[in-house]
Amino acid sequence: MTATGLPKTKAEQVADALREDIKTMEPGQQLPSQKDLADRFGFAGQTIQNGLNKLKAEGLVISAGNLGNFVGDGTVPPADVRDDIKEIRSQIQMLSERLEALENRSHSGGA
Repeated sequence: MTATGLPKTKAEQVADALREDIKTMEPGQQLPSQKDLADRFGFAGQTIQNGLNKLKAEGLVISAGNLGNFVGDGTVPPADVRDDIKEIRSQIQMLSERLEALENRSHSGGA
C-alpha cells in the first residue's frame, strides 16, 4: 500500500523490487533484460519499462539503448522535456492500470 492507502501499481512494485536488487549490485552492473524482468514479474513489457523509468529518474538505473539497463551511481541526470514526457506517459500508464483493475472488479460484481 502507498502512503495514500491505495495499493501500489505494478510499475511501483517492479521499481521497489529492483531497488532491493540494486542494493546488492555495483554501479555499472547489467540488470536482467526487460523480457527476463517481464517473465520474473509476470507483467507486460510496458509495465516493466515504467518501473525502470522510475529508477532512471532516481539515478539508480542507466539505459544504454539496445545494450540494456545498468546500475547507476545514484546521480540524477538533468531533466529535459523528453524526461517530463516519459514521466507523464508513465503516470498515464499507471492510471490506466488502476482503471482497468477497477473496471474488472466492477464487471465481476466486486463493486
